[in-house]
Amino acid sequence: MNDIISPENLVYKKPELLNDTHMHYCAGCSHGVVHKLVAEVIEEMGMQENAIGVSPVGCSVFAYNYIDIDWQEAAHGRAPALASAIKRLWPERLVFTYQGDGDMACIGTAESIHALNRGENITLIFINNAIYGMTGGQMAPTTLIGQKTSTCPYGREPALHGYPLNLSEMAVTLPGTCFVTRQSVENVASIRKAKAAIKKAFTASMEGKGSSLVEIVATCNSGWKLPPVKANKWMEENMFKQYPKGDLKDTTNL
Repeated sequence: MNDIISPENLVYKKPELLNDTHMHYCAGCSHGVVHKLVAEVIEEMGMQENAIGVSPVGCSVFAYNYIDIDWQEAAHGRAPALASAIKRLWPERLVFTYQGDGDMACIGTAESIHALNRGENITLIFINNAIYGMTGGQMAPTTLIGQKTSTCPYGREPALHGYPLNLSEMAVTLPGTCFVTRQSVENVASIRKAKAAIKKAFTASMEGKGSSLVEIVATCNSGWKLPPVKANKWMEENMFKQYPKGDLKDTTNL
């Protein structure tokens, strides 16, 4: 019992793969938490020397500065195609992409859908904050009905802008996917579930079970023009209705 509550067990230990580089993300951004989880999972799997991440354009473009593994930069939206090539060339490597919703669900929709449908043994990590974060807060395919952005200042209207795109629900229907899940990182319980999901996806890819999509419903307090605490609350009250959390598909144990 004393070991459980001892001070050394209460001190946070930064993952060794997470560099000391000062992050460029805005205060309250979900990216930093997800970076930490990815680093922890890679360490726990002992894949430090065999992991390759692929990041394209967007807020995650500098992911290579923070997680000390091999990285490959991709053109906007093309990360799944590049990851597919890397995994086929080096099947023993842990290969994953790290993409935002504007990148994966808009500019790279074709690459995402076809990589998942082919059953490439890779994991797509999908950060969904319902907005284009880096380039000025424009409407994304994932923007909610009524949500205001710089390009729909009066709110998204289905008749004018179409409906939000639920990419994970689409991925469930594809025969190549073995694990599709939607998580978040706004509190400790959610963070633990997100980490477990990432680890399951990475493990499935190494066991050759097919493609995995790990969607993280995230905040963009700068793009939403909300302080971090209020951004989390807005996400809980609005985002989870359109993007409900949980495992949508899991055939990893079949």
